Amino acid sequence: MTLARGCEFKAVFLLGLALLSYGVQGARRGLAGTDPTIFDVTQYGAQADCKTDNSRIFINTWNAACQSSGMAKLLIPNGTFLVGEVIFQGPCKCSNPITIEVQGTLLAKTDLSAYPSGQWFLFRHVTGLLLTGQGSFNGQGETAWKFNSGSPKLLPISIKIDHTNNTLVQGIKLINSKGFHMKVTSCNNVTVQGLNITAPDDSPNTDGIHISRSDLVKISNTVIGTGDDCISIGEGSTNISISGITCGPGHGISIGSLGKVKTEKDVKGIVVTNCTLSNTENGARIKTFEESPKTQASNIVFEDIVMNNVRNPIIIDQHYMCKNKNKGPSNVKISNVHYKNIRGTTVSNVAVALNCSEAVPCEGVELVDIDLKSSGISEKIESQSTISGLCSNAKATFSGKQNPSACT
Repeated sequence: MTLARGCEFKAVFLLGLALLSYGVQGARRGLAGTDPTIFDVTQYGAQADCKTDNSRIFINTWNAACQSSGMAKLLIPNGTFLVGEVIFQGPCKCSNPITIEVQGTLLAKTDLSAYPSGQWFLFRHVTGLLLTGQGSFNGQGETAWKFNSGSPKLLPISIKIDHTNNTLVQGIKLINSKGFHMKVTSCNNVTVQGLNITAPDDSPNTDGIHISRSDLVKISNTVIGTGDDCISIGEGSTNISISGITCGPGHGISIGSLGKVKTEKDVKGIVVTNCTLSNTENGARIKTFEESPKTQASNIVFEDIVMNNVRNPIIIDQHYMCKNKNKGPSNVKISNVHYKNIRGTTVSNVAVALNCSEAVPCEGVELVDIDLKSSGISEKIESQSTISGLCSNAKATFSGKQNPSACT
């Protein structure tokens, strides 16, 4: 894909997302003259005393709202509510979108046995969902992160949105999740905006937002600082727009890891624009496992990105977590990747690393106007001249400013 075609693709894609997002919000405006029936969890017996387990009460309140006629809003008022695993199951009979408004603080139970399905709040099989409010989801992950070390099983996800279409999530805060803060999987037309997601930089596997097997997902104007990827884009993700993200600390904005299991689907149409990453391990990253199935990651744009003290600002790693030298190469074909106007500072001596697969070299990688300098805070960097770019098995083109110099 040429640069012109890449820009055309991005413009059409963003327009489509804007129209779909307008459809969700337009539905809200169209129903603005009709007051929804309020289903207040406290009227169903919920206690904001930090000790009563309100899980069953929340589910009962949801069921009443979901099965009601007309418009419905589940309200979680001010106060702190202790909650274990909650499953909000659809489809619903009420007019969509069904609204969940969080005004108070939701406090996760610390006992891991309270999450048999592996998530804290699960929204499943809902068409037309609005999750909003200025309240907080506090996962109390600091009590559980010690159990993550060496375990293949991830800790509970704070919010999982599964097989749910036409969704808008806005305004809420996610704090110290045990595992991922939010996961969007097998969904269509999801908009996430104005969130604040925080966890310590040493908290394990606490990705801010993870996307997989979903189409038309838009994430914007969100602040994320965690111990893992701010946003991670997994297999089967298509037509994803990410913009206005403030990321750090964490591992950056990542496509992958890809190629871990045989049933994976292709990734295509990813646009990341107007983001700022500070003090992160990585910047704009694509990562794949070795000995992977034959899949593709294509039509990817990273544009107008500011890097502040980022260790690996631009990185393609097709040997991710390689510990066994006898493993075969990655078979994830990476193509049509565009890095444009990436600027800022790095704490590493390798600012651009295109480490592609020996079996399926990267094709159509384009770098335009790259300006990355030493932050001056790393002992490894003695001068700007020591910052370099490394390319392996990558068919790349370079234009405009190139600092560090283009690699070959």
